[in-house]
Amino acid sequence: MNKEDVIKALDQIRPQLNADGGDVKLIETTDDGIVKVKLTGACGGCPMAQMTLKQGIERVLKEAIPEIKEVVAV
Repeated sequence: MNKEDVIKALDQIRPQLNADGGDVKLIETTDDGIVKVKLTGACGGCPMAQMTLKQGIERVLKEAIPEIKEVVAV
């Protein structure tokens, strides 16, 4: 999995997060298909952050990069 491809996919999601006062930062990609991100701004403390992570960010990343197994917040 190419880190630059993950960044490009995150850039597709970023405008929606920014509109709600939040953002996402790529922390790490692992060889076993795990993408570690940090939700920042309003997303960092939002009660809906887990839903945003799994149904938004993870879904889009998996569609763009099929070898991604999971996206986790750190």
